[in-house]
Amino acid sequence: MALAKRLCVGRAGYFRPETPVHISKKDNPHSGTKSPESLLDICAKIVAENIPFQRVEQRFDRIPEPVQSRIVYWSFPRNERDICMYSSFAHPSKDSGDNQKLPFYQGVKLLDDGGVEDVLQIGFHLSGTIKEAANALYSEPEKVYAVSISFDRCKITSVKCDCGKQDIFWCQHVVALSLYRIRCADQVQLRVPISETLLQMSRDQLQKFAQYLIAEHHTEVLPTAQRLADEILQTHSEINQVAGAPDPTAGGSVDDDNSWHLDEEQVRQQVKNYLSQGTYCHAADQLTSMFAKVREMLHARDSNGARMLTLITEQFLADPRLAVWRSQGTPMTDKCRLLWDELGALWVCVGLNPDCTTVEKDCWHHMLSTWSALEMCPLEDADHRSNTQPSVGQPRTIFARALEACSLTWNDPHLQLILNEDAVYRPRDTMLEDKSFSPLGLPLWNEHIPTACARVDALRSHGYMKKALRLAVVIVRTMKHRQRIEQIKHQQLLDAGEKQATCEEGWVGHPLNPISCLYNILTEVSTVTEDPPQHTSENNNNAKRFQHLPITGLRDSQESYLTMAVEVCLMGLGQQRVMPAGVYAQEKAMKQERALIASLSSLHMDTTLMAVLRKQAVLLLEGGPSSGLGLGIHTESVPMHTFAKYLFNTLYAYDVDLAFRVGLRAMRLPVLEDTEEGDDTRDASHVHIAPPSRYPRWFTLAHIEDEQCEISATMLSAAKEDGLRLRTVLDSAQRNIHSSSQLFKLAQDAFKIATPSDGPRHGQLMKAAMELGLQVMRMTLTRINCRRREMVRWLVNCATEVGYDALISIMQNWYTLFTPVEATDPVATTIMSPPTLIQLGLDFSRQEELAGNARTLALQCATKDPPNCALCALTLCEKEPISFETAYQIVVDAAVHSMNSTQLFTIARYMEHRGYPHRAYKLALLAMKNLHLAYNQDTHPAINDIHWSCALSHSLGKNELANIIPILVKNVQCAMVLADILRRCSLSAPGMVTTDAKRRLPMKLLSYDKTPLKQLLEAAICAYINTTHSRLTHISPRHYGDFIEFLTKAKDTFLLAPDGHYQFAQLIENMKLVYKGKKKLMFLIKERFGL
Repeated sequence: MALAKRLCVGRAGYFRPETPVHISKKDNPHSGTKSPESLLDICAKIVAENIPFQRVEQRFDRIPEPVQSRIVYWSFPRNERDICMYSSFAHPSKDSGDNQKLPFYQGVKLLDDGGVEDVLQIGFHLSGTIKEAANALYSEPEKVYAVSISFDRCKITSVKCDCGKQDIFWCQHVVALSLYRIRCADQVQLRVPISETLLQMSRDQLQKFAQYLIAEHHTEVLPTAQRLADEILQTHSEINQVAGAPDPTAGGSVDDDNSWHLDEEQVRQQVKNYLSQGTYCHAADQLTSMFAKVREMLHARDSNGARMLTLITEQFLADPRLAVWRSQGTPMTDKCRLLWDELGALWVCVGLNPDCTTVEKDCWHHMLSTWSALEMCPLEDADHRSNTQPSVGQPRTIFARALEACSLTWNDPHLQLILNEDAVYRPRDTMLEDKSFSPLGLPLWNEHIPTACARVDALRSHGYMKKALRLAVVIVRTMKHRQRIEQIKHQQLLDAGEKQATCEEGWVGHPLNPISCLYNILTEVSTVTEDPPQHTSENNNNAKRFQHLPITGLRDSQESYLTMAVEVCLMGLGQQRVMPAGVYAQEKAMKQERALIASLSSLHMDTTLMAVLRKQAVLLLEGGPSSGLGLGIHTESVPMHTFAKYLFNTLYAYDVDLAFRVGLRAMRLPVLEDTEEGDDTRDASHVHIAPPSRYPRWFTLAHIEDEQCEISATMLSAAKEDGLRLRTVLDSAQRNIHSSSQLFKLAQDAFKIATPSDGPRHGQLMKAAMELGLQVMRMTLTRINCRRREMVRWLVNCATEVGYDALISIMQNWYTLFTPVEATDPVATTIMSPPTLIQLGLDFSRQEELAGNARTLALQCATKDPPNCALCALTLCEKEPISFETAYQIVVDAAVHSMNSTQLFTIARYMEHRGYPHRAYKLALLAMKNLHLAYNQDTHPAINDIHWSCALSHSLGKNELANIIPILVKNVQCAMVLADILRRCSLSAPGMVTTDAKRRLPMKLLSYDKTPLKQLLEAAICAYINTTHSRLTHISPRHYGDFIEFLTKAKDTFLLAPDGHYQFAQLIENMKLVYKGKKKLMFLIKERFGL
């Protein structure tokens, strides 16, 4: 913003223009020597910072030269932090190399390198040249830039530089010149404002001055000079109607808006550019830095804070993606939503500015209302969908809380008492009915907690740290007071036999983030900046150190700001709160909870803090419905698993009983239960899992169940040496964990803890892991689970580690744990494998008992599911004849009604392989009866089994072959298969394997014209005839070649019969007669066969 050129009228001057004024070393705050300031300097500083110079001129007719000189001198900014604020991010990292690229640090380097020259201050205008050294690496020559700065009341109001850099921040050249003026003030020439110099000139001098000025810059100013001269020569021109003339070096006028220079257009353009980059991380980081810059300006009580926030908001509302998201009914991205949340929170701070006037508040309220009325204005509820949810009233926009903040005031006398005094003790006799004071006489602030915390954030953001701290202390005191009242009320209801279930608005996950606000301000004042004093709490990595500072004015020396911070954090995390409805709100609450727990985890819990922790843990357990760890919680209240895990790990080393009480109470997950809550020791068998249709829309349920599993594993590990406590934790886990996947994970974790690679094994914990595994088996027995096979194998491995009795138990009770297929393989097969037996190290009697149980299991499974378990049962029983015969008979009985041919062929081959050919033959016959092959199934997967069956029959003897051929002829219509079997059977039989496997018995060749091959030959010829007609019905010319080859093979089979040549000739003649239209095909047949 350019500085308005104030009109200066002619009056007596008090500067001697021929003598430049230099600033003495004693006047320079950066000089090495210090001396007491004069009364003149003290007054000049105050006037220069607060009063426009025009008003000074209007107030006094004569202003002595030293007074003017000191006012002009002290009007330039004195703090380098102000220069840094407009030329770097809000919180640059000292260790980051990127900081050196920021204008402020580049300007410092230019100043240190001596690049600032020709510095001249004329009134309220500073100018100079900045030299950038040549860069030989990039072949860049030396560059010189002219810089000019206007200032007023210790604020730079206008900057200009030849570099032409377009950015929100001032360029490094402006920074270098500004810092030179602050650090090297004694080397800056101070001249009178140009209007004062002109007053000292005669008419001839003024004419010479004007002509020389025009001649020096005639190409730039000559047209302007002529225009001004023409207007001045006209008596009634506008320029002659105004007294005086503008002077850019004379300082600000009374009506000027005194604010720091901020390039509004660049702010708009930068925000627009960042938003156009979508969800890129760099763009989000830059916008977050801009929000931090706004907070920095608010903290400095700079009016540009609200101004910059307004510019950012206008660009956010102009984001074209808002229309797209609204039209498509899709939510905005999480990163974009986080930026909108921060935007709304900043406006709440602005609306609660304790310094703003009623006019300013009305202006902000009008502006926020206008934005809220826009169709594209985002809603406060990020999960609200106007096209899918019924409208109940007008939904709140992102600016709703800021609008409410604008209506709040700071005029309440009690609030002013809290803000202005550290601790006020009211006499007990005056507060009997006054709820504004605690029983000890300390003030309370009974406002909505998030709103009260928003006041704290606003005070802190605007630089009122002491007042913010006082209010924060009172709010925490009020929360503790309410906690005690709720506990007393809950105990009274319990004594009366009544129940109460309430669920308040959650503080964790709230848009205003009240708990973090209180925690941050209380720990900020407790942070050690130098050497830590006694009784200091340090975090583990020494990034921050905290100390116990007693609360100012408080008589109780045991309470400090740090203990209050921990206490309010614990109360916020332990508050019973209902789960938000949408996915964004749920994830936001989860992230805030994680952040608070991370903050607590970074503290070293000394004895003082541990006492606070134990006290709050007990209060939360006994707090009733206001506590998430109390009894009588709401069904859809947010679970306490993550918070309880922190409490358990922290308390365990100091109070084991309390740690387990907290952990066991937090294990519950009422939203998945269909029972009324009772004591923690109720039996798990009485809990019924709610049907899936009743599950609420908890989008973070998977994370919640993960946390539930983690705290269970933590407690199991801690209780591994205590059998009674381990039993209690195990019962709680079985009762409260409703996900089979999580129970399985818990079982695996417990097993890993119980079987360390470098230490003794914990038998009780191994049994607990196995018990969890057994429950997983029961839960998933009738449900589809992609990890079921992994679970079964793990349980067998776990039972093997537990020992012999565990293996016997799972085999004897297999029907409640496994399907028949699982029970035979992998359970029984794995148990009876040599590696398992070696690992168990059993004697012979126990091995036999184990094998007997495995065989019994196998036979039971084979009876229940013969198709899938019979083969495995035979394998397990093959060393025990009676059991093996029983398994074989189960297969024979099931072959007719429940087993298919593939399964029977597989078992038959197994029987032959084991040296039971006749049993194999019997099963092959049964399999053949269940098999059917059509004429065109010449690639059927069972063809190999058919060949094997015929070969087996042939090897056993003529009678066996004669028995199988009728079944083959009946069920197989594929000519090529029949012909192939016919030729194989005509050859020498492969011989049969006798029971003693010592010799093979040769067989004589069989004739085609005798039984049993005669029947097979006739069936093959008939099949060829039928297949020929079937193929000719739909044949196309491109298949003629294949058909001719088919007929060639058919002829070979026909010729095996005594009248085969005649039959084949008849087939050809019949084809010619029926399919005479296929002339090309008939020609090819005649050419091949000559018929």
